Amino acid sequence: MNDISNLLSQNHINLDVIPTLYSFVLCVIMSFIVRDFYIKRSFSLTGKMHIGSIIPVLSSVVFLVIIIVKSSLALSLGLVGALSIVRFRTPIKEPEELVYLFLSIAIGLGYAAGQILITTIISFAILFVIYFWLSNRKISNVNEYNLVVKWDNVDVSFDSIVEQIKLIVTSLKLVRLDNSIIGNTSVMLIVPDEEKSIEDISNNLKSLDKNISVSFFEAKTNW
Repeated sequence: MNDISNLLSQNHINLDVIPTLYSFVLCVIMSFIVRDFYIKRSFSLTGKMHIGSIIPVLSSVVFLVIIIVKSSLALSLGLVGALSIVRFRTPIKEPEELVYLFLSIAIGLGYAAGQILITTIISFAILFVIYFWLSNRKISNVNEYNLVVKWDNVDVSFDSIVEQIKLIVTSLKLVRLDNSIIGNTSVMLIVPDEEKSIEDISNNLKSLDKNISVSFFEAKTNW
């Protein structure tokens, strides 16, 4: 027992209140900068405010956890055991959300570990890279759409629909095709010709069947 007590006492770190609070304030400020950056610069289709609102909280919680566990070997081992039974089931719909969440975690880790200067510099450097990379709209704005076509006319085949669409698009990929007694539904990923309008697709398909239903969705929409 004495050996265990000596080991724990050797790994105990006396925290200075003022430096810790200083690091915490900087952590919160940086996390709010990341939050505002995410809300203004993100191309995410899901609720930006929902993800953005948890970024400062996530950084603060990570900061608190690291401050606590780094002062004791026993607490560190306890954290490992706790994480082994905790499962996070929050769905991340877009990779960009995951990037910002990891960045907020890294901010909490860096400031809690006392690496104030390097954490601040690298965090701003990451935001700098994101700003100039995402500012190029040509890279992010790929002219892709999900085309949903619904029809119940038995005289209209799927091949004839594809032939009409190919006259307008430069790329076509079938995502889903449903056939039932009440009608047919096809979902296709298309890249329209820049010199033509997507409305021409509707016009071409209407020439096959005036009751055909045509819908366009942003390509990031999951099916």
